[in-house]
Amino acid sequence: MVNYSAYKYIKFDKAGRTMTVTFNKPDVLNAMTAAMHEETSRVFYDLGMDHSIDVVILTGAGKAFSAGGDIAGMQEMYDKPEMFELSIMEAKKVVFGILDCEKVLICKMNGDAVGLGATIGLFCDVIFAADHARIGDPHVRVGLAAGDGGAVIWPQLIGYARAKEYLLTGDLINAKDAAAMGLINYAVPAAELDEKVDAFAKKIGSGAMKSIKWTKTAINIGLKQLAHSMMDTCMAYEALSNRTGDHLEAIKAFSEKRKPVFTGA
Repeated sequence: MVNYSAYKYIKFDKAGRTMTVTFNKPDVLNAMTAAMHEETSRVFYDLGMDHSIDVVILTGAGKAFSAGGDIAGMQEMYDKPEMFELSIMEAKKVVFGILDCEKVLICKMNGDAVGLGATIGLFCDVIFAADHARIGDPHVRVGLAAGDGGAVIWPQLIGYARAKEYLLTGDLINAKDAAAMGLINYAVPAAELDEKVDAFAKKIGSGAMKSIKWTKTAINIGLKQLAHSMMDTCMAYEALSNRTGDHLEAIKAFSEKRKPVFTGA
């Protein structure tokens, strides 16, 4: 039995053989605080071991899906590199946990998905987004290399040229444009999001589940190989960038409510 009660910042609601999993820290737009990051690093393994479910709907409480990295906590990460080392192990578990989970993962992107939030959403099997949502990986805007999975998944979805454009600038993409370029499956009016996702979950859940799961597993083989070949290097570069002058400048600029002035340091 999976002990879902051990989670403080992730909520679980089961209906039949479908589990809705909600990032539940809306006061910080479901940002990946240290506690949320740790819980997310194990949730997909727990879901994978829950034999009473077939489909998982992943969403966020409040206005956002997930704002990604906790900028307010970056100073502590800078001051205590051992905390960043722990986050590296957790970040790899997030990505590998998603790819190893046999359940059909449906992302219900109720609002902005940024940084690691975008990575989690984009690694899901099918992605529905409210049409007001924005998606992006702005690691570089805070002086960090995009190491926690963005460099793996973005090129697979939209090709290298577009992926480089968005990962090197950190620009956000609105959901309609994201759907048009193939980054996500659907952008729908927010009022219709629940209905569309529920209908798709029922469609998948009424199918021949073993064949569906094993087809997903076969499709994911290439992604798993790619992730395992890249993630150590990606996270190593992010760890290096965590010690740079530009990253420290971004942290200071955030606390001082100004734009950072990067010097390449």
